[in-house]
Amino acid sequence: MPDRSRKRPRDVNAIARQIVDEATGEAPPLDPDDGKDPAAVALGRKGGLKGGKARAAKMSAKERSEAARKAAKARWHTQPNT
Repeated sequence: MPDRSRKRPRDVNAIARQIVDEATGEAPPLDPDDGKDPAAVALGRKGGLKGGKARAAKMSAKERSEAARKAAKARWHTQPNT
């Protein structure tokens, strides 16, 4: 999934200039991690990696089954064309 946190200009001409500047090396490419504390990023990732396993360990078999059923229903649900 693409990273959507990049901030690019909304004006078409400004976007074109940004692209040309990046291509010619006149401007550094936008970095999505600018302004983020690396320690906080690592801590968040660490918690995210163990969160699902910890949640599953706390749930009963029936609760896990219900959660899986709800997730499958959400995945396969289609929106009607309006």
